[in-house]
Amino acid sequence: MSDLPISELRQAITAATTAAMKARDKQRLAVLRLVNADIKRAEIDERRGASTDAEVLAVLNRMLKQRQDALEQYTQAGRKDLADQESFEIDLIGEFMPEQLSEADLASAIDQAIAEANAESMRDMGKVMGLLKDRLQGRADMGAVSGRVKALLAG
Repeated sequence: MSDLPISELRQAITAATTAAMKARDKQRLAVLRLVNADIKRAEIDERRGASTDAEVLAVLNRMLKQRQDALEQYTQAGRKDLADQESFEIDLIGEFMPEQLSEADLASAIDQAIAEANAESMRDMGKVMGLLKDRLQGRADMGAVSGRVKALLAG
């Protein structure tokens, strides 16, 4: 076990798990146990101690994307029961995510990162995305951010 402090986000998830156990909320408990297991798996896979908030957010982000993809597939296939479960999981995981940035705040963060990196062309894309990744993790879809940065640097 590591001497590193446990992230606040991880503590919140653990507290929610305990509350779900006490309330005998089996559906909520099952999802929270999946979240805890994914965080633990990431810690073991990367051979590190306790996760930071940023690392926990990365795991939650990945879980959200997986569930959104599954929700879309289940909806197209007409499987309302499975789609409802995915929606429940998306909502529950979303409780632990930071508030999403507004379009104006996102545009401002991108402009600021481009200025800080003195980015002028696509060659500077990595520098800009490196700055933005830490700042926006969990608060914006990084795929969409990448597309916007690419459009700004290409034009």
